[in-house]
Amino acid sequence: MTLFQIAALFLTLVAVVGWLNARFLRLPPGVAMLASGLIGAGCLYGLKSLGVGAVDDAVRVIGQVDFPQTVVGYMLAFLLFAGAMQVDLHELRRQRLAVWTLATLGVLASTFLVGGGVWLAAKALGLGLPLPWALVFGALISPTDPVAVLSTVKRGAVPKGLKAILQGEALFNDGVGIVVFLALAALAADGSTNATGAALLVAVKSGGGLIFGLAAGYVAVLAMRAINDHAVEVAVSLALAMGVYAAADALRLSGPIAVVAAGLIMGDLGMGTAVSETTHRYARSFWTLVDEILNALLFLLLGLELLVLPVEPRSAGLCLITIPLVLLVRLATVLPWGAYFNLRQAERGASLILAWGGLRGALSLALALDIPANPYKPLILTATYAVVVFAVAAQGLSFGPLIAALHRRAAVSADAA
Repeated sequence: MTLFQIAALFLTLVAVVGWLNARFLRLPPGVAMLASGLIGAGCLYGLKSLGVGAVDDAVRVIGQVDFPQTVVGYMLAFLLFAGAMQVDLHELRRQRLAVWTLATLGVLASTFLVGGGVWLAAKALGLGLPLPWALVFGALISPTDPVAVLSTVKRGAVPKGLKAILQGEALFNDGVGIVVFLALAALAADGSTNATGAALLVAVKSGGGLIFGLAAGYVAVLAMRAINDHAVEVAVSLALAMGVYAAADALRLSGPIAVVAAGLIMGDLGMGTAVSETTHRYARSFWTLVDEILNALLFLLLGLELLVLPVEPRSAGLCLITIPLVLLVRLATVLPWGAYFNLRQAERGASLILAWGGLRGALSLALALDIPANPYKPLILTATYAVVVFAVAAQGLSFGPLIAALHRRAAVSADAA
């Protein structure tokens, strides 16, 4: 099949599943798409076991999709930019210490805690996962996924401060996480990276990407202030998202951090002061549609990837340990900031909100698929997929009810007082 035919097929599936969900199920869109992909993959597996030859064609089509390139190379720029435009920059500035701490030190701490825990668990289960590859798993699973997080916080009445932390952390820790992952993957593969070099690489790529993205965003805002044409101004925002991501990559800076910085400037200064009300309406509508359509497509692909993943059945025990391990490490990482909100800002259940709202998603799987071929890759892929599916389905589906329950408890406590 041609690229156009594959794109047409998947967008048609997104439209059909979206319609069925809106008409009958009314599940969170990401959960509905993931569930549809998983159910579709299960049905195809069943038909294949019955000897239905046409299933091989379907598996071949899905196998043609380069998932890491689709996520990191194509979709991530648009999704991060659209997500950054939704963030309250004023509130993000207020919570900048929490955001930057979690996006940098939090990712590093989680990488080593999760990696060390998985290494010990694998050793106890007789799976023989070396420590360097366990740390690679820790690096790819530690960043919270902006697509999953942003789609989830929309559905819960999350307090402004906690919402800004979840959004900002998810948007920025991707860039840090990708750099840490690449450094550790190189170290695990051939020992070509030392600790000092890795730390310097993270600092240069992240800091350079931030400065580059902010500068490009300001230039785009100035360009939009000089005209009043909604079509051209929306095109400028689109060019900014694509251009910043591509240019940062060419300059060996962090593309994700650069495009997030540009999106924050565009959402705050661009939409707030540089454009007319008409342009503001068109631009917001355009980026909302881009965000929702690509979100749906990504979650559907995530479910269907089960068909082509080299799943490792003997790692079931490791998956059962890894899921709670990742959650416990996440809770330990956010606990200081949850305590701060509980004590200073009277936000009931702040630690639980920050921990349960830190979802992992498609980016983690894309990074896992991008690991160089080695005997431990199937094991890492299986554990990654288990954590991601649990996060999107269980955490994503229960996040709204959790917020509502915490609000009810707060109301009861207030009445009792």
